[in-house]
Amino acid sequence: MTGVVLFGGTTEGRQLAQALDGLCAARGLTLTVFVATEYGQEVLPALTHGQVHTGRLAPEVMTGRLAGCQLIIDATHPYAETVSASLRAAAKAAGVPLWRCSRPASALPERCICLPDAPAAAEWLARQEGRVLLTTGAKELPAFAALPPERLYARVLATHDGIAACEQAGLAHSHILAMQGPFSQALNEAVFRQWNIRWMVTKDGGRNGGFAEKLAAAQSCGVGVLVLTRPEDRGETVEAILSRFAAWQPAAPALQPIRI
Repeated sequence: MTGVVLFGGTTEGRQLAQALDGLCAARGLTLTVFVATEYGQEVLPALTHGQVHTGRLAPEVMTGRLAGCQLIIDATHPYAETVSASLRAAAKAAGVPLWRCSRPASALPERCICLPDAPAAAEWLARQEGRVLLTTGAKELPAFAALPPERLYARVLATHDGIAACEQAGLAHSHILAMQGPFSQALNEAVFRQWNIRWMVTKDGGRNGGFAEKLAAAQSCGVGVLVLTRPEDRGETVEAILSRFAAWQPAAPALQPIRI
């Protein structure tokens, strides 16, 4: 059977996985879903026909894993720039079409402070006073390690890796908010007030990431917002991808199966 490969532990990835599970089976196509973490697998809808591979792939491994597939769909996070670049290179090397599913960027209010990356945000915060809530994810935490740890609070997923990253950054356990989002405006406001937060560092996670609720809560509580610049990302919506898939005709089946 011909293979369709989907990358992404995002909301869009879960929506596509759920829809493509039945659509692929109806057309005699296999579906393989790649997610980077066990958490990504945990929140993935149960698949009746598709297979799930958990774990990050090194770029040199990715091309081999894609051998035999006929279509790749990249539904990874808007800030997963390295992964998307590796997928583009692997798809080109394997001669396989690649479709990008991405969420629309948000319109940023003028009050937001936009900075290119986490190190720049840490440098900016070093010249300010007040407590900081980091909501950028565990991978960016090392960039803030030079700041006094008593200033920092981190909201991360309730996983071993997330908590370990906070510990390695020197955060006390009382400064670790292990929670699964997205969060309502009311919950964000409660967090700001409970820990007397002055600044929030975030990414533009779009509507599915609860970004609007973060901004509204920050405005309500007088919290300054630092937004890490979103990488340039051109793609299609979930609905557009599914419409395109309905009209897509795969090439002749490859001889090699997908290896997971």
